[in-house]
Amino acid sequence: MNRWLVVVGAILIQLALGAIYAWSVFTPNLTAANGDYQFTAGQAAWIFSAGLFFFALVMIWAGRKLNSIGPQKLTMFGGLILGAGYILAAFFGDSFIAQLIFIGVIGGSGIGLAYVVPIAVGVKWFPDKKGMLTGLAVAGFGFGATIWVKWAGSWGGGLLNNLEIFGFDGVRSVFFLYGIIFAVMVILGSLVMKDPPAGWLPKGYTPPSKLSDSPSGMVEFDSSEMIKTPQYYMLFITFVFSALAGLMVIYCIKLFGIDSLTYAKLGTLDPLNPEFLSTRDWASAIAGTAMATYAILNGLGRIVWGVVSDKIGRKLSIFLMCLIQGVIMLFLFKLGGTVVGLIAASAIIGFNFGGNFALFPAATADFFGNKTVGRNYGLVFFAYGIAGIVGPQIAGYFKDAAKNAIDPSAWLTPFIIAGVACLLGAFIIILMKSPKKV
Repeated sequence: MNRWLVVVGAILIQLALGAIYAWSVFTPNLTAANGDYQFTAGQAAWIFSAGLFFFALVMIWAGRKLNSIGPQKLTMFGGLILGAGYILAAFFGDSFIAQLIFIGVIGGSGIGLAYVVPIAVGVKWFPDKKGMLTGLAVAGFGFGATIWVKWAGSWGGGLLNNLEIFGFDGVRSVFFLYGIIFAVMVILGSLVMKDPPAGWLPKGYTPPSKLSDSPSGMVEFDSSEMIKTPQYYMLFITFVFSALAGLMVIYCIKLFGIDSLTYAKLGTLDPLNPEFLSTRDWASAIAGTAMATYAILNGLGRIVWGVVSDKIGRKLSIFLMCLIQGVIMLFLFKLGGTVVGLIAASAIIGFNFGGNFALFPAATADFFGNKTVGRNYGLVFFAYGIAGIVGPQIAGYFKDAAKNAIDPSAWLTPFIIAGVACLLGAFIIILMKSPKKV
């Protein structure tokens, strides 16, 4: 089989799995004070966080069962579970608890089942270009969010405003349509998820020596050996700190953008101001553009950081990514007050956040083995599940605590916390050395 077919299938799968990153397009409808749902910002964050947590948790199990179940069957199963979660949310998701279960727990679990397969299969087909492969394999996850966000929110007037299925409101109608599309896309992509023949190597590729001091993926650690090394915990903590910032912004970029731009123009967030509603609608459109820009750069960052890391090394790449992310997060509150600043900051944060998903699986393969990456990466990726709870919940907590504040200052503290965490991650990763197998 042509190994590039694996990349095509991986992108198709990941386009659907990127559903979770489109969550913020639903949050204004879900949290509207006069809407059908009237969720708090914290409740909306919990649905997103649950999806991320179960995504990461189930991925550990999926990585361990990949060989016994097989990549094709595991991917198909994940697509069916993901689609079922959204369809069930359409029929029964009229409450916070229902959406938490169907979108968060079931939908997130479906993503976790399918996500590891393109990475584990792809690394075996591309041992010569691991950074590039992991970047391409997961690029669809970021690009997919752009499609689902813009289609639901603005393309053709937005599905949320125009779609009605079985008498459902806009939110639940979109859940139903997306659930069917996600399942079909993942199943189609699964058809090329096959491991290469035993002993296969790319033409002209000579594996590096196992005795090399630099990480190359030739020394294999099983999961029980990996978790006994300090390098595993350094990689894990860095991933938590780095992902925390991006996940916080995914959750709140629309809410923050609306608050920040509205306040910058009116000097207040008072709904009694006669210009408030029109200004808020304008700000919402700009924030939607920032959100889509984030998603596009999220996908692009996966490819670019992966390619860069093949040239300069995984450790230096992660260091630079965390450093840049930390600095921009510290300035996000200020930048968010202008249209150009909000969109530019969203682009940079999305670009760096996307790099996590190319760099950390490739680093796991480098440090702990190419052949065992399917099992091992789930344990590293659980850091993302923790970050998925911590990042959005910090932002949701401070936003709810501010109640009806007339300024957007509630967002300042969460952004500072995330920025400092990224800088700590940069410091930790630069100290990391290759593990030695005893």
